[in-house]
Amino acid sequence: MLKSKKIAGLLFAFALTAGTAAVAQTPTTQQQQQTVDVDVSDAELSKFAKAYQGLRMMNQQVNQKMMKTVQDGGMDVQRFNEIHQASQDPNKEVEATDEELDQHATILTEIESMQGDFQKKMETTIKDQGLTVERYQKLAMALQSDQELQSRLQKMMQQG
Repeated sequence: MLKSKKIAGLLFAFALTAGTAAVAQTPTTQQQQQTVDVDVSDAELSKFAKAYQGLRMMNQQVNQKMMKTVQDGGMDVQRFNEIHQASQDPNKEVEATDEELDQHATILTEIESMQGDFQKKMETTIKDQGLTVERYQKLAMALQSDQELQSRLQKMMQQG
């Protein structure tokens, strides 16, 4: 499953949920300096928690679908990731055959074509909880640096 998270970085889905993955982590000094001052009611935090859970489940489904797309395209997920990372980082090189490069390009095009549908579903998941995407993102940023807010969210998620 860890391999699939590398592919998920291509999608909005991962971008939205990645910020909230830091909920249980201690903020870095830079994060502490960039504290986002957000007043959050329990009701709004509950909406965020429900949206987050929905996005997490959706992210798992997206990861599985992307892995299947890679495998259906004739590549191993790990090999796809190696080629993809090298294509994104000018300091990273990977030996790949012309066939592998063609497979990678074809698979990447197919994965990118899914992005719009996933983005709409994610926005709907957030809006169905009564939040805007912008507010969800602001809360996710606040959670990265606000330990009290992290604690409230963790308690809320453990209860329900």
